[in-house]
Amino acid sequence: MLNNLLIGLPMTLLCLLLQAVAVGYSLRHYVNYRHRLDRPSAGSTILILSLVMLLMLLGNLLQMAIWAWLFVALGEFESFARALYFSGVTFATLGYGDLVLSPPRQLLSALEAANGILMFGVSTAVMTAALGDVLKHYAQQLKAAKSN
Repeated sequence: MLNNLLIGLPMTLLCLLLQAVAVGYSLRHYVNYRHRLDRPSAGSTILILSLVMLLMLLGNLLQMAIWAWLFVALGEFESFARALYFSGVTFATLGYGDLVLSPPRQLLSALEAANGILMFGVSTAVMTAALGDVLKHYAQQLKAAKSN
């Protein structure tokens, strides 16, 4: 068990770091883009929200791939594709049960699932913040239009 924690916790920390980079990058670009537009169109709003979603998704996919690489390196799966499938199911906390790690490594599944649920929560928070900003600006535009 201690061995799994010594392997899994650094992986979780690496994933947290990657997610922080993805969040920082996407929010920074979102804010810069929104600041440059005086009156953003529906198309530009959809575009920037889509890009934020895409960056969050890519960050999560990268984390799944890192976990899959670990499972291959530990000899749990022979192919990266199979490990990535397992990792995706585990990261998303679906837990189909069609593939499982060997008993000595099963704690790693729980660590990846905890990591995944946290990262999907962070991704949701980023999207909620961006969408809230869009709605706030839209409401301000409507208010300004009515007062004119």
